[in-house]
This record gives sequence, structure tokens and C-alpha cells, in this order.
Amino acid sequence: MFQYKTRGTCSTQIDLEIENGVITACAFHNGCKGNTQGLAKMVIGRKADEVKDMLRGIQCRGNTSCPDQLSRAIEAYEAQN
Repeated sequence: MFQYKTRGTCSTQIDLEIENGVITACAFHNGCKGNTQGLAKMVIGRKADEVKDMLRGIQCRGNTSCPDQLSRAIEAYEAQN
């Protein structure tokens, strides 16, 4: 499980698994429980690149959001693998 420490959001970490370019697991630590649980369920089974492009740049507080941080987590995962 890849762990990404978020920055600038109420959520503090995203746990992420990607297999063959598809998100197989996603979980947020802290943050707005309903929103982060819903977001995580919506992205499981989708292509990581599509999710990354779709969520990049969404703003909530400052210049980021939990969806934007998920986009960055996918990017970091891809850079590491």
C-alpha cells in the first residue's frame, strides 16, 4: 500500500494501490468523512491516469483540495513505480 502525506487539506494521508494502471484501493485519513469516503469509492476501478487528470487543480482551501491531493498521490505513486 502506497502512503501519501497530504498537504494543505483536512485529510492527512491517502493510502493508494494501483494495479495495471487501475486504482484498486483508496482510503483517506481524517478530513470530511462522507466526502473522502465517497471520493475513494468513486475512483476504485477507474484508470489512474483518468482520475489524475480529472481531479487535478480542484480547489477547496487555498490552492488544493482532497481530490487535488489524490491527483498528486497518483502522480507520486507513478513516479515511484
